Formats: sequence, structure tokens, C-alpha cells
Amino acid sequence: MEQGQSVTTVLRLTGLASSTYYDRRRNHHPQAGEETKVPLRGRPVTDHSRTQAGRIISNTQIEEWLMELVAGEEHGYGYVLLAECLRTQHKLIINKKKVYRLCKKLGILHPQRRKKIHYPRRLARNHTIDRPNQLWQLDIKYGYVAGYDQFFYIADIIDVFDRSIVGYHVGSHCEAKHVCQALQAALHMRLTDRESKPIIRTDNGPQFVSKAFGELCDAEQLIHERIPPKTPNMNAYIESFHATLERDLLSKEAFETFEEAYLAVNEYMDFYNNRRMHRSLGKRSPAAFLEWAKEASSELAAYRRAV
Repeated sequence: MEQGQSVTTVLRLTGLASSTYYDRRRNHHPQAGEETKVPLRGRPVTDHSRTQAGRIISNTQIEEWLMELVAGEEHGYGYVLLAECLRTQHKLIINKKKVYRLCKKLGILHPQRRKKIHYPRRLARNHTIDRPNQLWQLDIKYGYVAGYDQFFYIADIIDVFDRSIVGYHVGSHCEAKHVCQALQAALHMRLTDRESKPIIRTDNGPQFVSKAFGELCDAEQLIHERIPPKTPNMNAYIESFHATLERDLLSKEAFETFEEAYLAVNEYMDFYNNRRMHRSLGKRSPAAFLEWAKEASSELAAYRRAV
């Protein structure tokens, strides 16, 4: 045999089983001075999947869909059936291995669902909103940085009464701690010490059902409502804002860097709160409507909202 022969050729000539050869290689520990090789890495884990129509869906959105499934009729499904639900309901191209990884990350594999729930779920109910800081809706939107072929995330909070974005987080990641920081900053900036705390309404995304978010609501004495699965209309104000954000900014701009995307979002938030007129607010911006509302209490009945 000559040096440089392929492994397959050497194994065939020596009669050694390939399983024996690879098992010995796997269990071999190099001696001092012996050259070691870095093991080959597998396929990198992606941060998104695609629909059958070619639309890019982020892992964050897939995680939210999974949380909605296990909070609804499909709560008894394992990851194999959850993968099938994603394929049939959302036309997603995804395999069961990725669904298993996401379920494991979320802690919703069957053995882990038996854990004690520290903060029981409180379902959303109707409220009559006639003043600011009564009800805040919170959700997560994602944009796309073409220059890096990656997503970025916007977690924002809207006041249902005056439509102000009272706080938000924008970044390449959006974990429970980022959502908590945005909510804490909004409470500090928006409320006085004597003012009652708003009700916080979210969907069933992993950031909102996390222990960290539950502990924050408990510490701040906030009522946290979660809408039932597949009822985005119960979070209509933040959903409407996200549709506006998509139409006015995210679908029009092709961001080359994360810094460019963050700057554009910050500038849009300032425009939206202080200058963008709403017909539902009497053709006023949220900031102008809030100032008007402080002096026009007798006319506010027309702006009461049942949410």
C-alpha cells in the first residue's frame, strides 16, 4: 500500500470493518507531541425557516407559534405533532429536529411541562378605557438587516388610550430580560408615584410567560393579562401599530447594518409619538392628544374605548 491511499481502499485491502476503525478513532486519545485535529463541525443552526411561498420566518416567531399551540387545544402534542401543526397551519418548511430544539429551549417538552407554574395565567377581559395608563399592550416585531442576512427585534409597549409608544427595546436579540427592562423604563418615565399601575396585556410568547416577566409583574404589582391563542384582535392596538411600522418603515428600507436599522427605528418612534397624526385621535399625534386630553375632560367620552 502507498501513502495517501483513501480510508475506504485501506479498509478493503486489510479486511478491517469500517465500524471498528471509526470506533477506535473516536476513542483514541493522542499522546504527548502527537498532532491533534479539530473535529469537523456540523451544519450551523439557523435563526429562521421559510414558508412554502419562500417567506422568511424568524425563530422568535416560530417559538411564539409553538407557545400558542401548547396553550390551546394542542397542549398534549409532542414535538413531532407540533412540527406537523406548523407545517399545516403556517405552511412552514421545518423538520421535527428543529422543533425539538426550540421546544427544549422553551421548556415545553412533555417532561418539563410538569413543572410548577409560579405565575398562573390570567386571561384578558374587556375594560372601558377612558384615561391614559390604564391598559398597555406589549408585543414583539422583527425586521431584517439585508447586509448581514439576519433579523433584529423590536419589543414595544403601546398605551391603548392615547396610542403612545411608552417604551421599546430594539436589538439583535430579544429575551425576557430585554422586555423587562423596557417595561421598567416605561413605568419610570410614564407614571408618577401617586398614579395607579396599568394592566399589561400580551400574547403567549416565551418572553411573556417567563419567570423573569412574572417576577417583574409581581414586584411592580402589575396585572398581567394574556390573550387566548389565535386571538390577535384582543391585542389590536399593538398589532395595528406593527402593521403601520411595517408599511411605513420596515418594508421600505433595506438596512445594510444593525446600527442603520436601530437609528431608523428610533427616528420613526419619535415621529410616530410626536408628529404622526391619527384620525381616531382627532387628527392629532399621540403626544398632542395626551396634552389635549388633560384639558378637555368633558369631551373625552367620545374617545372611550372598550378593549
